[in-house]
Amino acid sequence: MTPSARLAAAIEVIDQVGTARGPADEVLKAWGKAHRFAGSKDRKALAEIVYSAFRARARSAWALEAEDGRALVLGALRWSDHLAVDEISALFSGEGHAPPPLSCEEQRQLADPSAELPEWAEAGVPAWIAERLEARFGATWRDEARAAILPRAPVDLRVNTLCGDVDGALRLLAHEEIRPERTPLSTLGLRLPPAFARDVQTLRAFTSGWIEVQDEGSQVVAALAGARPGETVVDYCAGGGGKTLALGAALAGRGRLIASDVNGRRLAAMGERLGRAGVTAEVRRLGPDGEGMEGLEGVADLVFVDAPCSGSGTWRRHPESAWRLTPEAVDRLAALQIAILAHAAGLVRPGGRLVYVTCSLLAEENEAVAERFAADHPMFRPAPIAEAVATPALTDTARARLADLAGGGHSLQLTPNSTATDGFFAALFQRVP
Repeated sequence: MTPSARLAAAIEVIDQVGTARGPADEVLKAWGKAHRFAGSKDRKALAEIVYSAFRARARSAWALEAEDGRALVLGALRWSDHLAVDEISALFSGEGHAPPPLSCEEQRQLADPSAELPEWAEAGVPAWIAERLEARFGATWRDEARAAILPRAPVDLRVNTLCGDVDGALRLLAHEEIRPERTPLSTLGLRLPPAFARDVQTLRAFTSGWIEVQDEGSQVVAALAGARPGETVVDYCAGGGGKTLALGAALAGRGRLIASDVNGRRLAAMGERLGRAGVTAEVRRLGPDGEGMEGLEGVADLVFVDAPCSGSGTWRRHPESAWRLTPEAVDRLAALQIAILAHAAGLVRPGGRLVYVTCSLLAEENEAVAERFAADHPMFRPAPIAEAVATPALTDTARARLADLAGGGHSLQLTPNSTATDGFFAALFQRVP
């Protein structure tokens, strides 16, 4: 494919993402299957163009007064790749498989250097999101917004201690000439750069269960839960099972682990991951009102609730998602999160622990939900983060940093800007004995 043909394909994919329900990577995968002539280099280049366009969407949409695939690709070429207008015109020639030529208006919009960006466009997020981030983070909100959506995320790995230690995993990866860095917060974390091109799932370290792909922020909140061998642990919203595996490794094969979710398809897919990692778990399908957890009422030492959320903490991986979110969706999610916490709380034994987690940056899903739960459930008291950080799964750097972020309280917010992780929120509670 020529560079111009790749741009035309990117425009097509972006327009399809705009009408699809799934994430951009699924649309890209479907496009690749439907266009077999595109080689691996073409597909990689296409993905880079598409994601660059989504990351630059705020500025492009504002400057070009349009949000279709053509406008987003043009904006990315101009303001992310810093191409001159005549260079863009050469790519948009209309010849062969190239996109149609630039209109006079497009040339004017791309050439105009004088327009002053509104704050939300400069920060890279929708205007209503900018308002909520400013209310949550104050003077640093622009830095938080930019870090949340503009850069690419690294590839983080978690070493599975059921297979061996970190040094063993590093030796195994070195055999395939892969040399990741240690992560600063998680003692079990390894980090590869965003541009890492190989498929992690083909590596021997992955197929043998030694490593799992898991963002360091996800590793941190799982570590804060403090699962210990011999305990009964419930991963209440297990999803794909990433944190289930981390909790299972912490149990070290001693105890009882229950993974539950309302999505039967995701639960069915979890079996392969559990087997590869050597984790044993009971898998239960949840009903809409918490059905399916019979026999567990008041018996769990730990209930971990990674609730459905906006996913705003993962926008650097899925930048298109920022533009699908609406204020009404956040309100619906917050109501759902409150209901889920209420159901999950009934499983905690006296003296047991409840951990509420989201991958969101929005206070409406985080602090507001935790505060509402605390007000409605006086039998649960806050559990200090400063005590939870005393786990070998966290580094000394992490203990100091997380305690500082918590400010002596029972909740904390990780962000791409403050901790170089995905944006995770965690609030810890203990049921009164």
